[in-house]
Amino acid sequence: MATVAVLQLARSLSSPSGSAEPSSPGLLARGQPAPNITGTTLDGQAFDLAALRGKPVIVNFWGPSCVPCRDEFPLLLEKLRTHASDGLTVVGVLMYDAPTPARDFIAEFHATWPTVDDPSGAIRNVYKVAARPQSYFIDRDGILRSIQVGQLTDTEFERQYALIGGLPGASGAAP
Repeated sequence: MATVAVLQLARSLSSPSGSAEPSSPGLLARGQPAPNITGTTLDGQAFDLAALRGKPVIVNFWGPSCVPCRDEFPLLLEKLRTHASDGLTVVGVLMYDAPTPARDFIAEFHATWPTVDDPSGAIRNVYKVAARPQSYFIDRDGILRSIQVGQLTDTEFERQYALIGGLPGASGAAP
């Protein structure tokens, strides 16, 4: 039963015809502005997602106790290097885990992107996160273009990145 609910939620989140506004109690919708994220990173810095406007952004909800999250981490590192000239930015949102093991994991992999701690679940709730890992592909204009529930593969990453890697104002319509 729970698996069916997650699959239905995943199908709804990735539907190109979604109509809910991000600030509404409904599901997030592709083609709508991504909710802003503000908070403190694991290294104590203030963070505001709006400051990244003009760059393609992937917001990744994760935690070091999540095996698929751990398995996905090297792919994010690789893709950040591959798409560095496009200005790709990855933002982590730590959910369900304590900051210390997350900091240790980040240091082990030499990750450089900010990770915002979400101990209250407020960010997770606004983004309607179904499971870890879950990634949101946001274009240069701050528009949510795609949502990945579950671990990213190389092919899925590139398919979704194609929706956000273009120039500002470019169409983010699905191919």
